[in-house]
Amino acid sequence: MPAKPKSTSQRAGPPRAAGGERRRAGSILTEHDIYLFKEGSHVRLYEKLGAHPAEIDDKSATRFAVWAPGAASVAVIGDFNGWDPGRNPLQVRQDGSGIWEGVVPGVAQGAYYKYRIRSHAHGHEADKGDPFAFYWQLPPATASRVWNLEYEWGDHEWMTRRAAAAARNAPMSIYEVHIGSWRRVPEEDNRPLTYRELAEPLAAYVRHMGFTHVELMPVMEHPFYGSWGYQTTGYFAPTARYGTPQDFMYLVDYLHGQGIGVILDWVPSHFPNDGFALVYFDGTHLFEHADPRQGYHPEWNSCIFNYGRHEVRAFLESSALFWLDKYHIDGLRVDAVASMLYLDYARKEGEWIPNEYGGRENLAAMSFLRHMNEAVYRDFPDVQTIAEESTAWPMVSRPVSGGGLGFGYKWNMGWMHDTLKYLSRDPIYRTHHHDQLTFSIWYAFDENFVLALSHDEVVHGKGSLIGKMPGDEWQQFANLRLLFGYMWAHPGKKLLFMGGEFGQRREWQHEESLEWHVLGYPLHEGVREWVADLNRCYRAESALADFDCERGGFEWIEANDRDNSVLSFIRRNARGDEVVLVVLNYTPIVRSGYVLGVPRGGRWQEILNSDAERYGGSGVGNLGGVEAQPHAAHDRDWSLRLTLPPLSALFFKSTGRP
Repeated sequence: MPAKPKSTSQRAGPPRAAGGERRRAGSILTEHDIYLFKEGSHVRLYEKLGAHPAEIDDKSATRFAVWAPGAASVAVIGDFNGWDPGRNPLQVRQDGSGIWEGVVPGVAQGAYYKYRIRSHAHGHEADKGDPFAFYWQLPPATASRVWNLEYEWGDHEWMTRRAAAAARNAPMSIYEVHIGSWRRVPEEDNRPLTYRELAEPLAAYVRHMGFTHVELMPVMEHPFYGSWGYQTTGYFAPTARYGTPQDFMYLVDYLHGQGIGVILDWVPSHFPNDGFALVYFDGTHLFEHADPRQGYHPEWNSCIFNYGRHEVRAFLESSALFWLDKYHIDGLRVDAVASMLYLDYARKEGEWIPNEYGGRENLAAMSFLRHMNEAVYRDFPDVQTIAEESTAWPMVSRPVSGGGLGFGYKWNMGWMHDTLKYLSRDPIYRTHHHDQLTFSIWYAFDENFVLALSHDEVVHGKGSLIGKMPGDEWQQFANLRLLFGYMWAHPGKKLLFMGGEFGQRREWQHEESLEWHVLGYPLHEGVREWVADLNRCYRAESALADFDCERGGFEWIEANDRDNSVLSFIRRNARGDEVVLVVLNYTPIVRSGYVLGVPRGGRWQEILNSDAERYGGSGVGNLGGVEAQPHAAHDRDWSLRLTLPPLSALFFKSTGRP
């Protein structure tokens, strides 16, 4: 159980508005709040808008505030007033903000509610969920719930040291998880685990596997389970499918207590067109563009936020900071950034509107992303933002001050595509495609990269990772171990989707548990232990992490041995006293007497060998290490004579002196 701290808050927010500012009776919105909201720079709107339980005259009540500038009237309806719009109307502020607010007595935590909004436009009327709701009714029901976020956090130790875990030279190995299908309870109608049930087994498993972080696919409330959370309706609420907000806090708290960071998928790129949610919110296109060439996403049949509208930017930036503030989240992976940056994304000619300069860049989205990243790193300098950006857009992970988008990291989609394409080939043909392995180093340090083998690679008919590997069963698993060895040796942080670490055969199914039963087979258990040992080595050997994002720590030994389909390179640590040699054999042939030049003499210890019998390999190796000989090779004064196992990744550590 997470220990209880002395206070419920471990981080102060940015300076608040002056206490003496004028505000409406019963309102918690100050003039300064309204100014920042209109300017688009208010990043703590969740403290002001939405439903906030309070005590007024020693009686329970709830303050409501909602942005609906196109409304002629707004009323709170709920289980407390028989869903009668005549009982609790809200009043519009007279400051041009478009915010409606009011206090409803007798409404306590847990109450169900919506807003009945009647528009000026054609008398349009709709019942809408609260955009700022902290909790929603269990889907498929769609009401919001009044809720507070009180919780006694026990992760003080983690929070005080997590800056070190977020540093660019720290090992970052991420286990991507879909909560609803990691593990299920077959005895209870195959239901998923709750947040609290998940905490202990997930933490224990991640610790055993050696991952530093868990990345959760979107937990924000979403009506359609099959969207995996990427069609978000509740930008300030964890889905009720697995428990309450406090239950989700417990999960994060427990993981932190075990020294595991938590990253959330966050989706500001689009939102669904469900009638109870954000679309056409006040009878106008409030959150989305009115023109479908800008406001409709043809690839996902969803709506696109109007990033140029100040209040929408404040809504989204508040959502980003909300999870870092209230849930102690350690990083945000921002989904589908490319779809935000390009006005013609997934569109044909004539289906999009150029920017003011005639280009296809979405200038408003660029401005939003920069401002969002600046706000995140200003208020939470010990977290990271990660962009899923699938194009060659420059400087995604470079500071805003230098013209970048300001993200901490970017997924390396090029590495993923090239590597999987290469390894899917029969080894006899790999000699003709050697450049698919070496090309990534040309741009490996242009961005701060995360090497991701994510859920996207094991869905929609793509099959599993093991299913992509050629050959018989033994060769498939050897190729998979080789893939992971190359991934952990290559510069860049690591991300692996659940199930891949033990070679799940079936393509991922979001309504079923992972195939845990296959761990009863040695080859599956072997690849899992290989990944665990890769993580342990990655965390123990500073040479493998210090220069993940900088060119200074990488050095080719032999990049051009395409005839043998062998790669070899060196990783160095920042101090220069540790060197790791990596040798990758992409053929099922044992190569004896393979000579490689090395930068120093002494003994080179074989610290990892993917062909070891404990991993399911054939047991070929170098008897624990090799002594360097004073024979020049590859423009170096020393050399090693190695035995390269079939389809293998070898890691050697120098125990000598430069």
